[in-house]
Amino acid sequence: GGLGYNRASEDTGIAGVGGRYKQTTLGLDALYMFSRENFRPFLLAGLGAARNNVDYSLPGFDVDGKKTSWLANVGLGAQYLFNDSFGLQADLRHQWSRAKVKIDNGVVGASDSGTIGNTLLNLGGIFRFGAPAPVPVAAVEPEPAPVVAPAPEPTPAPAPEPVVCKPNTETITVGAEKLFGFDKAALKDEGKAALDEAAAKIKANPEIKAVIVTGHTDRIGSDAYNQKLSERRAKQVADYLVGQGVDSSLISAEGKGESEPVVQCTGNKATKKLIECLQPNRRVEIRAEGTKEVGCN
Repeated sequence: GGLGYNRASEDTGIAGVGGRYKQTTLGLDALYMFSRENFRPFLLAGLGAARNNVDYSLPGFDVDGKKTSWLANVGLGAQYLFNDSFGLQADLRHQWSRAKVKIDNGVVGASDSGTIGNTLLNLGGIFRFGAPAPVPVAAVEPEPAPVVAPAPEPTPAPAPEPVVCKPNTETITVGAEKLFGFDKAALKDEGKAALDEAAAKIKANPEIKAVIVTGHTDRIGSDAYNQKLSERRAKQVADYLVGQGVDSSLISAEGKGESEPVVQCTGNKATKKLIECLQPNRRVEIRAEGTKEVGCN
């Protein structure tokens, strides 16, 4: 969103002929980003309100008018982030609004209104407050070597007890990684091969009663964006398993975003080194749960 003020004065070079135009705007823009790197080109579209004020003078006539109307604009631009807290933005946009003109010569007056368009070049700064600090990695202190106690004298082995059949609960877990490209939610061919194997294991175990698909991302990008990305990835995997014959009533999908990392890496700038370091955090886990009586025939 933004608040704007434009003013233009016209000097026609003719005595007594001239005027000025003022516009005050308040609007909200939506940006479509083409990249998450430091340089981010984008398209924009926005809506808002505008106050147009026209004041011209002609010999024998008074031309003026004020009108508050809707405002619409479209354009393109780019951002460049120097670090996690500061960047620059520039955009070129064309905006439309309604203006009103009244003409009065002291005897007869008339008025008219119509749609006007202005092309604007905007320059500005980007300030991010409260950027997350890098998570410190605690140093692991070596544990002291255990003291080995002397081995006790061997005791006679007890007589074997009869085998008692006891039902236990067993959880069957199937994991799948390397399913997607960076910042993508479309399955790769090698990922489909891993999911084919997971689907075969699930279908081969009728004791499985639930399959939970959980998507995870790294910390590059905003929390909200990563949460949505993890949900889309989990749903893609769940839909693919159903397509391979897994009962849809057993499957649920959820996204955890960046909340459950398995590795910690230093730095905040999205460099190639940081993206490679955070690769284990970008994953989808498939957990199959069921009951199986162990030790009973």
